[in-house]
Amino acid sequence: MQKVQRQDALLNLISAERIASQGELAKRLRSRNFDVTQASISRDLDELGVIKASGIYTVPKKVGGAAAFGLASLETAGESLVVAKCDSGLASAAAVRIDAARIPEIIGTIAGDDTIFIAVKDAKAQKTVIRKIWEIFDRFK
Repeated sequence: MQKVQRQDALLNLISAERIASQGELAKRLRSRNFDVTQASISRDLDELGVIKASGIYTVPKKVGGAAAFGLASLETAGESLVVAKCDSGLASAAAVRIDAARIPEIIGTIAGDDTIFIAVKDAKAQKTVIRKIWEIFDRFK
């Protein structure tokens, strides 16, 4: 079966039952005719942002703003660079949002897995860009 269907079933299981191990998740998914491995379950849990709280898997709460894009911090580097740190796998999505804002002080962005390099005109522009980026993400709360 497809990944999306498997992940939906995984979220439904975690929401409905108190499950404490990936082995138990695998057993339950196999009983629903999903061909899964521990590795695929581990990847799915990571992609879905599922956490383990008090020994039980928990479905993440919906978040808005910067947290929805995994944006954790913005720091200056030198006089013409801002470095954004994001949750793993979310830098590209955050960079798309930054680029779409067309902030005039930004010359360009480069996104990796969890880091975005944001080139700016000068040191003065760094402060302005940091403020404007936080404002962009605050609109999506």
